[in-house]
Amino acid sequence: QENPYPFQCSIEDPTKQTKFKGMKSYIAYKLVPSHTGQQVHRRYKHFDWLYGRLAEKFPVISVPHLPEKQATGRFEEDFISKRRKGLAWWMDHMCSHPVLAQCDAFQHFLTCPSTDEKAWKQGKRKAEKDEMVGANFFLTISVPTGPGASLDLQEVESQVDGFKAFTKKMDESALQLNHTANEFARKQVTGFKKEYQKVGHSFKCLSQAFELDQQAFSVGLNQAIAFTAEAYDAIGDLFADQPRQDLDPVMDLLALYQGHLANFPDIIHVQKG
Repeated sequence: QENPYPFQCSIEDPTKQTKFKGMKSYIAYKLVPSHTGQQVHRRYKHFDWLYGRLAEKFPVISVPHLPEKQATGRFEEDFISKRRKGLAWWMDHMCSHPVLAQCDAFQHFLTCPSTDEKAWKQGKRKAEKDEMVGANFFLTISVPTGPGASLDLQEVESQVDGFKAFTKKMDESALQLNHTANEFARKQVTGFKKEYQKVGHSFKCLSQAFELDQQAFSVGLNQAIAFTAEAYDAIGDLFADQPRQDLDPVMDLLALYQGHLANFPDIIHVQKG
């Protein structure tokens, strides 16, 4: 179902910050939820904490996985940009979810002022003391009553089995597509670029040879050969730049879905139980 109270939350301006008088560095992201308009700053470890709380609380809801942790190269520009995009995909999904988006821990994460350390810790402790987690979560669900409200067990089992078969097949297909796209992107960035530049280099050598011929009628031809060399070089650069515009976003989205697909076997197991 759709979230009855939809909102968005942008994630922008990753900035390097320090604490303990510069001994510890980290990246903070600026979050602006549309339903409050108030910006807050959060680190990756705050996202990680929130993910842990939600995954523990909702055993039958697929909480999307966060972009992976990285110990080395955490402050390199490419990594920071890729992580910000991954967190933005994650946040878009969370804000559109009818249950996760309304959870107290999630709203605390989005709205608690970054400067109020005391309020942050209070909300954090409250979420960590929540007893309605795991199997207890089911105590918070009220069963519909009245005519047509009861479910047919066989139909439910049939639907669950159908969904299980679908997620298994989708998991295999998403993995294969991710591998193929990754390999193709790698070839464009390295192999294809290099091959076109080889051709460009050969034309350039020919052009340099022709430049030794100083006759007036050769000038136009020499320029055309040099232009051909530059064109092949440019085509190589276009190949190298292309994955950023199409394959990379597809692989980012696939990563989000692969996180969901990894969650479903456990969720289906709980559902069957």
